[in-house]
Amino acid sequence: MVLLGRLVSSFRYRSHVAQFLSVFLRRVTVVGDSMTPTYRAGTRLLAVRRWRRVRIGDVVVVADPRDARRWLLKRCVARDGSHLDLRGDNAEASTDSRDFGLVDEGQVRWLVPRRQS
Repeated sequence: MVLLGRLVSSFRYRSHVAQFLSVFLRRVTVVGDSMTPTYRAGTRLLAVRRWRRVRIGDVVVVADPRDARRWLLKRCVARDGSHLDLRGDNAEASTDSRDFGLVDEGQVRWLVPRRQS
């Protein structure tokens, strides 16, 4: 019974840690070719909760301005005050700010750290 109690306690601890970390970290799987060649479809990335201003060159995860249930992975290529120009690395396969306009920086939820392996 002691071993079972330890396993349950360990599981609860890991569950709480996982919940805590999920506030700050998110696994993202790339769908589509809009970020090719930087990130190909199926690539798994780790994104962190946005904790600073978005910089030009940052790859971000943002809710699709046309359908908030969808998430988009895009690169910030320019900013105008608090509005961001978000584009895919593959212009021919990307739906981005050229289609839906500039995005308010407050809409960006996640930042993708520099190149991940």
